[in-house]
Amino acid sequence: MTENQILALHEKLRAMRHDVNGRLANIVAAAELMRLRPDTTAERLQMLLEQPHKAAAAIAEFSREFEALLGLRVE
Repeated sequence: MTENQILALHEKLRAMRHDVNGRLANIVAAAELMRLRPDTTAERLQMLLEQPHKAAAAIAEFSREFEALLGLRVE
């Protein structure tokens, strides 16, 4: 791998990590708001349920790019 490829991969890792951390923060925030304001549970629940899927998608995208860059073939 070239230095530029390593730097690009590192940047993608940082972006994925930031995205997943943001999703986890959203889960915590939604749960806390649901605890403090039970009347908002219905609207918060939808946002809460979307976060794991979005985090998994970010991880999967990074994995695909990582595997492609390294020429890995996952079966």
